[in-house]
Amino acid sequence: MRGALTPGAIRERLRRRPPFGLVTGDQGHRRFSHQRTRAAVLVGIVGRPAPTVILTQRTAHLRDHGGQISFPGGRMEADDPDPAATALREAQEEIGLTAASCRILGELNQYDTITGFRVFPIVAWVEPPVSFDPDPIEVAEVFEVPLAFVLDPAHHRRDSYRTGDVERSYWVLPFGERYIWGATAGMLVNLATLLRGEGEEISPRP
Repeated sequence: MRGALTPGAIRERLRRRPPFGLVTGDQGHRRFSHQRTRAAVLVGIVGRPAPTVILTQRTAHLRDHGGQISFPGGRMEADDPDPAATALREAQEEIGLTAASCRILGELNQYDTITGFRVFPIVAWVEPPVSFDPDPIEVAEVFEVPLAFVLDPAHHRRDSYRTGDVERSYWVLPFGERYIWGATAGMLVNLATLLRGEGEEISPRP
């Protein structure tokens, strides 16, 4: 990334995010629906000397995405005024991260999933000290990934599988023994692209 990694610099990168040229959804699958359930996730960047990104390991028994790695988040409720409110509420409920600990910096491009969700990734700066109190029903573990790891394109990999005559491809960020893939990996690739400044060469916003 060109320039210092400050909340102001991140906010400016997000403000100038391009309307196209980034990952916008799971690819190579036919089960897309025009009906989308709106959801939001919190992409929390912890302002440590070496910044990190907050992720969760979901409990194995959950019906949707059990055992997978994800951002804290969930579907928008009728009384949520905007996606940022949803992301903050869900982060409080899932991992005990209070809204007072988060400074909203902006959004990544929305991401459509094959399970029928339109996800709004809300990026927030989380100032240490920070502690977590995960909901044991939904979250098996909260952990942090170094932002430097996310930014390095050498850690971005494409995997795929075939179901019948359909091949589905998706992003993967292998992190030690953890397999970060699918929508979470796609949104992390978008975050890395923007923070490295590559989005500005695609189509800057005014």
